[in-house]
Amino acid sequence: MLKLSAFADEISPDLDEQIRVCRENGVTHFELRGVNNQNVLDFSPDLRAQIKAKLADSGMGVVSIASPIGKIKITDPFEPHFERFKVAVELAEYFRAPLIRIFSYYPPEPGEDFRPHRDEVLRRMTAKAEYLKDSDITLVHENEVKIYGEKGKPCLDLMKSINSPRLRSAFDFANFVQAGERPADNWPLLKPYSVHIHIKDALLKDGKVVPAGKGDGDIEAILVDAWRSGYRGFLSLEPHLAKHEQFSGFSGPGLFKVAAEALRNICRRNGIGLAGM
Repeated sequence: MLKLSAFADEISPDLDEQIRVCRENGVTHFELRGVNNQNVLDFSPDLRAQIKAKLADSGMGVVSIASPIGKIKITDPFEPHFERFKVAVELAEYFRAPLIRIFSYYPPEPGEDFRPHRDEVLRRMTAKAEYLKDSDITLVHENEVKIYGEKGKPCLDLMKSINSPRLRSAFDFANFVQAGERPADNWPLLKPYSVHIHIKDALLKDGKVVPAGKGDGDIEAILVDAWRSGYRGFLSLEPHLAKHEQFSGFSGPGLFKVAAEALRNICRRNGIGLAGM
């Protein structure tokens, strides 16, 4: 049985509303990114405790700390950012989240050739994986547009070059589409490393984000293959149906429900077991 998680701040900044709508839509775990318009890495101790208590009272958990780690230029200083990374690790331990989402850095200038910076990308990513070598926490790299690992081959380069069980892939359909690639071409490359799947779709013609199955993300075929191949992890709703910004997205309760139902329809049609369906 697959489990359903969500970037709950796409519903509302309000924690109670996030929990309510998630429960109504069969979501059992948060991809914890934001509450009260604050990023997860900036939560105060009191807010952390409040979130943990309310989630526990609602029977919900946290699958991932949806951090912005790696969303800086590759030429920006690493040490301060590594200290921020340690906060993400602390949060994963506090919320008992098995995953931390990360990214693989922007070039010094938009569109600049990344090849001269590849070694530094690998050095920084390796440092994070090494920090967790004695941990059960896994870093999941999201193939965000405009970063080093925005396309399939650089993502595979990260996985094979670093070669650590503490670094795996979070496969994002829409991001590949927005980078001009077909997810079906990249799934065979990254399937062995994909331990987390983000559910959002997009159109190749303009990059517009749409409900699952309504775009060019090849979501249905890939989910069928993942299910038949034994994937039993999380499908994480990140709909971005109303707004998509660099560090967040928004859908609202109504569009979030549309996104959840679109995913359920795909699962129903194909006999894919999804908790809460």
